[in-house]
Amino acid sequence: MRDDNCYSGAHLLLAFIVGGIAGAAVALLAAPQTGTETRDTIRGLAKNAQGKAVKMPDALRRAYGDASDAAKKAFSASFAESAAAGEEEAS
Repeated sequence: MRDDNCYSGAHLLLAFIVGGIAGAAVALLAAPQTGTETRDTIRGLAKNAQGKAVKMPDALRRAYGDASDAAKKAFSASFAESAAAGEEEAS
């Protein structure tokens, strides 16, 4: 039996990013700081992320387009295979 893994590199990258964010959040909340210091740290991180977020939409748009094209091709191929199998069963 063949084990088909449907996860691509993009899924792996997204998992690492989400894991990093979750780890950073836990580390930040568990750090021995006062509430004011923690809020200031979060505020600084948010401003930094906001500056970087401006650069991301272009890359995300390209990645979404690539993923969308791949999904369309996979769907079309699967649909064609299903139609061909259905024709073979009918004859």
